[in-house]
Amino acid sequence: MPEGDTIFRAARALNKALAGNVVRRFETAYAPLARVNDDTALAGRTIERVEARGKWLLMHFSGDLILVTHMLMSGSWHMYRVGEKWRLPRRAMRVMIATDTWEAVAFNVQIAEFHTAKTLAVHHSIPKLGPDLLGGRFDKHEAEARLREWAQDEVGVVLLNQRVMAGIGNVFKSEICFACRVNPFRQVASLTPAEMKCLIDTSLKFLAANVQEGSSDGIMTYGGLRRTTGNTNREERLWVYGRRGLPCRRCGAAIQSHKQGIDARSTYWCAECQPMVS
Repeated sequence: MPEGDTIFRAARALNKALAGNVVRRFETAYAPLARVNDDTALAGRTIERVEARGKWLLMHFSGDLILVTHMLMSGSWHMYRVGEKWRLPRRAMRVMIATDTWEAVAFNVQIAEFHTAKTLAVHHSIPKLGPDLLGGRFDKHEAEARLREWAQDEVGVVLLNQRVMAGIGNVFKSEICFACRVNPFRQVASLTPAEMKCLIDTSLKFLAANVQEGSSDGIMTYGGLRRTTGNTNREERLWVYGRRGLPCRRCGAAIQSHKQGIDARSTYWCAECQPMVS
């Protein structure tokens, strides 16, 4: 399940390999992308840069053309040397961009759109993103102000709101709340200033720790190796997420799980370490 760290690593890897190179071949399974390519071919354009904005990945081409993709739950970008065998079947390919050396392939990416700078400025989601936790210019004060705008909503729901802070997904949501001893079902209004600060600081800490150079999962943009505990053991890399019924790593109580929010996302927490009242 790709989150902000996944997208950041993907954009970084794609940018290193592709930026400054000319597109030699473009393929897509999506008719709207194919129509744009028919009208104004990608082949011959230069890939200027690839960047992450929260959970969105933007690939900028010369001639004011931007490919915007979102991985949702199952998408991934892979990179292969030209001629190298793909790890996933061609039927899973949604977009393929080839240079003289590399093939960048988007598998099972459910959102893929072409934009110009003008149309991107009025995109339904991207301009409305909150402070980007991996954007390099994160404003803690703005993040806190945006959190407080959702005072009557549950903390776990608000952390997933990309208009509050961009980049947090379902895994980090549960892990951040646990690290701060905040029950994810509490209202934002119930948070103390110290708890608010902890949630913001821990969000920055956890995402930054998972995009350090060398933390990449290979040619795939997500390999399930996200870590929050600092433990290098694969089985002990997370505090609570996916551990329903298992003992809390702090107190030994059974980890609980429940669906949360209108999207019914699974939330994990320890009732002993994260009581409903502070």
